[in-house]
Amino acid sequence: MSIDDGLGRPASLPSSVEIFDTTLRDGAQFEGISLTVEDKLRVAEQLDRLGVAWIEGGYPQANPRDEEFFRRATSGELRLSTSQLVAFGSTRRPAGRVDDDPTLRALVDAGTATVCIVGKAWDFHVTEALGTSLDEGVAMVGESVRFLVDAGLRVFFDAEHSFDGLRANPEFAYRVLEAAATSGASCLVLCDTNGGSLPHQVEELTAGVVRHFGDLAVGIHTQNDSGCAVANSVAAVVAGATQVQGTINGYGERTGNANLVTVIPDLTLKLGVATLPPGRLELLTSVSRHVAELVNLPPHPADPYVGSSAFAHKGGLHTSALGKAGSASYEHVDPAAVGNRTRVLVSDLGGRSGTTMKAAEFGLELDDRAAAALTEELKQLEAEGYVFEAADASLELLVRGALGWSQPYFRIEAYGVTSEHREVEDGTESSTRATVELLVDGERVTASGGGNGPVNALDEALRSALGGRYAALGGIHLTDYRVRVLEGPTGPGRAATGAVVRVLVDLTDGERAWTTIGVSPNIIEASWRALVDGLVFGLLHAGAETGAE
Repeated sequence: MSIDDGLGRPASLPSSVEIFDTTLRDGAQFEGISLTVEDKLRVAEQLDRLGVAWIEGGYPQANPRDEEFFRRATSGELRLSTSQLVAFGSTRRPAGRVDDDPTLRALVDAGTATVCIVGKAWDFHVTEALGTSLDEGVAMVGESVRFLVDAGLRVFFDAEHSFDGLRANPEFAYRVLEAAATSGASCLVLCDTNGGSLPHQVEELTAGVVRHFGDLAVGIHTQNDSGCAVANSVAAVVAGATQVQGTINGYGERTGNANLVTVIPDLTLKLGVATLPPGRLELLTSVSRHVAELVNLPPHPADPYVGSSAFAHKGGLHTSALGKAGSASYEHVDPAAVGNRTRVLVSDLGGRSGTTMKAAEFGLELDDRAAAALTEELKQLEAEGYVFEAADASLELLVRGALGWSQPYFRIEAYGVTSEHREVEDGTESSTRATVELLVDGERVTASGGGNGPVNALDEALRSALGGRYAALGGIHLTDYRVRVLEGPTGPGRAATGAVVRVLVDLTDGERAWTTIGVSPNIIEASWRALVDGLVFGLLHAGAETGAE
C-alpha cells in the first residue's frame, strides 16, 4: 500500500491525471450500442465539451465506418478545442514485417498525431492465442512502437492482460513493457482486460511498474467484470498512474469499462487530483445524459454523482435532516459540483418536512396545515398504487391543489373509447375512436378523435375539443407510455384480469420533459388521468391563459 505523506494523501498520488476516453471504441462494443459516423462525431463533441485529454476514435482499419469517421474528423468536420483524437490499432502480426503491416499502415494514414496500440503482456496469450514464441511476442511490441514513432507519431502502448501477466510471469510482462518503453512509447497503459483483478492487486502491481520506469507515464485501463473497474482505476492512480482510460457511463464489452463519470469526480472531489480543465466538472451530468441519448440507452438513475437518484431523498429521517441541517447531512458532495441537484422524493416513507421541501422545489410554499393534509393524501394515493417519485408533474399539480388551485383550462364532463376489430381476407383490421365532452369557458364541447390505440385516440379527441383555444398544445407531444400491472384482486370468484394498473406518460414541449401518472383497475381510466395531468401541466408552464388565444 502507498505511504501517506502526512497530509492525508498517498505520497505516490499525482497532482493531475490525463483522462483518455474510449467510448467510441471500447464503449461501442457494449451490447445494444451501434453508432453511426454521425453519432460518433456528436459523441466526440460532447467529450471535447467535457474536456477529456484524449478521445480514442476507433480502429481505422477495422471497418468502413471507422475509416469514414477518421476521414471526416481529421478533415476539419470535427473541431476539437480541448481534446486530441487518437487512433487505435494493434502490433504487427506474428512473423510479419512492420513496413507492410496493414494495421500499422492504417494508423499512420489515420491523420491523428497520437495512436494507441495493443500488445500481449501475458505469456499464456502469446503462446496459446497468438501461437508464437515469447521472444517474438516481445519483438512484435518493440518493432511496432518503433515503426510508429519513426513515422512521427506519439504512441501509447496498451499492455493487454497486464495484471494476469504480471502475476503469472512477471519477467515476461516486464520484457514487453521494456520493449515498448525503449522503442519510444510515451505511456505504458496497464490493462485489466478480463476485469478480474481487485483493487489491492492493481495498486501493488501498478506501484511496481511506476517505480521501475521512473518518469515514463503509466496508465490504467480496467474492465468491470468483478465490479471493481472504478475502484481499480482509483487504486492505480493512488499508486502513481497518470493516465486513466475509460468510457462515459461505463459502456464497454461484457460488463463494461471503468465509468469515467464516476472516476473523474472520485479523483477530483475526493483525492484532489485534477482531471479536467477548470469549470468542466460541472458539465459531467449534462454530458453523461447527452451521450446516453446519442447511444440510445436510458441513463441509469442510480449512477453515482450524475444519476437522477444520486441525490434523491425519500425516507422521512433523511428529508427531515436535510431541512434542518442542510444537504451535507446526507450528501457526500455538493450536487452542483457535478451539475446535478438535490431531489426530495415524496412518498409514504416521508413526512411533512419532505412534502414541504418538495413543494419548495416547485417554487410553492405550504403551511403546516396544508403540508399535513397533503402528506396524508399522498400516503393514501401511494397505498392505491401511485408512485410520485417517478411523476413530478402530477405531484406538482397535487401540491397546487392543496393550496387551493384548480386547473382553469377545461372541465371534463364525459369521455369514452371504442375499439373495433374486423376479420378481413388478409388479417385483422383495427380502429379506435374516442369521444370527449368538456366545458370550456362555459361552453359545452363534444369532439372525437381516432388513433392507433386508446391513448392516442383520447389525446386526439381532447385536442380537437379544445380547438384553437390553447396554441401551446401544438408544441406538447407524448414521447413515451408505460403500463405496469400492480397487485391483482384475490378471493373466490375474483378475476385475475381485474388487476390495478399504473400508467406513466412522458411528454415534452421541446424545452422541458415531464412525467405524469394514473392508477386504476381500468387501463383506459388510468391512461386518461395521466394524459389529462400531462396536458394541464404543459399548459400551466407554457403560461396559457383561459379563453381563445
